[in-house]
Amino acid sequence: MDSESVAPGTVRPGGRTAQVRAAVLRAAGDALAEGGFAHLDLADVARRAGVGKTTVYRRWATTTGLVADLLTHMAEESLPRTETGSLLGDLKANARLVQRTLSDERHGALFKAVIAAATCDPRTAEALHRFYGVRIAEWAPCVQQAVDRGELPEGTDPHEVIRAVSAPLYYALLTSGATLDKPAAGRAAEAAAAAARAGVFASQAGTGVG
Repeated sequence: MDSESVAPGTVRPGGRTAQVRAAVLRAAGDALAEGGFAHLDLADVARRAGVGKTTVYRRWATTTGLVADLLTHMAEESLPRTETGSLLGDLKANARLVQRTLSDERHGALFKAVIAAATCDPRTAEALHRFYGVRIAEWAPCVQQAVDRGELPEGTDPHEVIRAVSAPLYYALLTSGATLDKPAAGRAAEAAAAAARAGVFASQAGTGVG
């Protein structure tokens, strides 16, 4: 495929080009965490990454293209799910991963910046949706396994359960200045597990309700 025929930030190159991509995306993440989306500048990112401006402009073209590729890279690099053999154990592992990410000084600021940008920029919003789609799909099998073990009602929506684990942690990130801790992660997992066991996330067809 001709790289000129695809949108910036969608090619996954190897070799030297992969090294340049990694350096630029790392620099972009640093810039976002420090100044937010409004102050993201391709020339500044190129300077931080130690690459030529033309390289960055040619490959990513716009700041939204750069953010989109950054989110793709973050999804690629995220840790795989943990399987503990129990629903609560799996959900706690998921919640702690989210908690550690959001409580990290750099990553917490980065996510705040991207979420803020997504509220007013459609392409950033689309990239953010894809990022969470990948992460939710990675963890959803843990919930389906719990259904198969009989821990949860038939018809439970795995994706909704995983969203319910992360939701209170992101809410706390955006509405409170408090640092997210392990107890917060545990509460989020326990609440989602309790709701799932009660059938909150099960379809009427799955629970036999008319």
